[in-house]
Amino acid sequence: MDTFHDENPFEIDTDRALSESSSASQVNVSAPSSPPTDLFAQTRPESPQQNRPFPSPGSGARQTVYKSDYCCSKDKWLHSGEDVEILASIIDAQKTTINSNSPYITYMIRAGTTEAYHRYSEFESLRLNLVKLYPTLIIPPIPSKQSIGDYAIKQGKAKEDAAMIARRKRMLQTFLNRIAKHPILSNEHVFHRFLDGEVSWTEVLNSPPISLLPKNILKAPSHSPTDQSASPAYAALPNPSAAHPLRRPDQRFLDSEAFTNKFASHLSGPMEKVTRRTMKRWSDYAQDYQELGATLNGFSLNEEGQLSTAIEKTGQAVDATFMSTTRLLQELEQNYAEPLHEYTQFASIIKKLLAYRHQKHVQYEMTQDALEAKRESLEELEKSEREARRLEEALGKGRMGSSAPSRMQSTSEGADAAVEREEAERREEREEEAYLPPHPGPSPVRRRAPGMGLLSALSYTLHGMIDADPETARRNGISKTRESISQLEDALHLSAQDLKYSSSTIQADLDRFQRQKVADLREMCISMARSHRDWCKKNLEGWEEAKKEIANIPDHPNHLPQTQTQAGGSGARRDSTATVNGR
Repeated sequence: MDTFHDENPFEIDTDRALSESSSASQVNVSAPSSPPTDLFAQTRPESPQQNRPFPSPGSGARQTVYKSDYCCSKDKWLHSGEDVEILASIIDAQKTTINSNSPYITYMIRAGTTEAYHRYSEFESLRLNLVKLYPTLIIPPIPSKQSIGDYAIKQGKAKEDAAMIARRKRMLQTFLNRIAKHPILSNEHVFHRFLDGEVSWTEVLNSPPISLLPKNILKAPSHSPTDQSASPAYAALPNPSAAHPLRRPDQRFLDSEAFTNKFASHLSGPMEKVTRRTMKRWSDYAQDYQELGATLNGFSLNEEGQLSTAIEKTGQAVDATFMSTTRLLQELEQNYAEPLHEYTQFASIIKKLLAYRHQKHVQYEMTQDALEAKRESLEELEKSEREARRLEEALGKGRMGSSAPSRMQSTSEGADAAVEREEAERREEREEEAYLPPHPGPSPVRRRAPGMGLLSALSYTLHGMIDADPETARRNGISKTRESISQLEDALHLSAQDLKYSSSTIQADLDRFQRQKVADLREMCISMARSHRDWCKKNLEGWEEAKKEIANIPDHPNHLPQTQTQAGGSGARRDSTATVNGR
């Protein structure tokens, strides 16, 4: 077990517990954390709306609004405005066909004085929606579905398997209690309504906050994905993949990813395989002792006296070993194998959580790149606009300077000179008209680049044909680019805030999880040692009693049963008679 605690990248210097953040009313986004030094530099002056602090998880406006319509009576355990830790227990599992054409298993949950009935798919739905509502928290796992092989082996009766139902009851109860102990999830209104037997789960799914969840949580605020007053700039954020590389990754989360991969490989690899083999061998051992005990008890009926009693006591000791081994198997499964599998699921959940934070970081970098590209485009368009205006001014001055001398000379010179001047003016006008003013298409200078002359000329001609008014198109392009830049600046600011919030909240929940993991692994080891100790004590008692009876068996042949002595004597007489006759 110490293998997993050699290093702890989940720990950070500032011990920020989630219990503190859940009790606080607000968390300022400018609060110190440890992001890269130049990652959250301000890209533009903040407006009052952008400078709003993010609410802390579990204390946002969403819960304040949706708790107002749900006030429980005093005899229930749900109290608005109070944090009451009430653990849930699944006390029964029943087969039913309510609202269904085929039978299914429903689990009876008792929390305080309330009782609720839910099927497995509703537990699955609860967890899925909690993941969407809280994308920066570690949502506990539920027991995985049965494989296709299990259903094939049992030929459609897997749902009726008592062992599977009992296992699900235990693990679903663990799921509910982990949520009830979480400093933030325990205050979630959706969780409270799940435990309330008077509320239909279908109604919960079709009402806020679940009905307000966006289709893509990457384009919603990290602190409150259901916030209807969120800035429209979130729509401008890109939708990156989890495999997209980062230019400047955060070393803390690189270490967390490496640690999680190492932890997952240990659990899903050697530990689960060895645990399965151990459980299989203990099961075979118990089966063998069950058969051996039945054989010895049957054999004791063929004997008499102290030997029969000794064999019977030995059979009883073997039976006691079988029963204690069966009990050991149950305890190992409940207190070791199931928690071990649960932590294998936890490792996968943490990987997805770190992938979400990775996507938020990529989102920030991609928005930054898009903003820089738009600024370069705007600079090029504005440069073209300045060149066009300078050209128009030059042409206007040239026409005014050439028209005045021509009128003065027309009265003194002859007709031939006037004709020559008119021809010269026509040539100048043709040269001026040959100049192509800039427009949103490719630059006419670039068309003279080697190897691209023909394509650039064709592109320039097509742009001239499409744009009836190049000057208007260019100015419209400038206006649209400025609007895009303004939207991207807002999106970049929101993305920076989201990334800072996600990083601090995920790190805080990883710290909480690390403490939970250490405590659980310690309890698992103690439970395993206690189960083996009790198994040894129980077996020792049974074999000590068998030893006493075995010690009472006489060793002298005179103490053999009467039937055996008589049989032995008649045999001796026959042997002596045969010897005499032989002489």
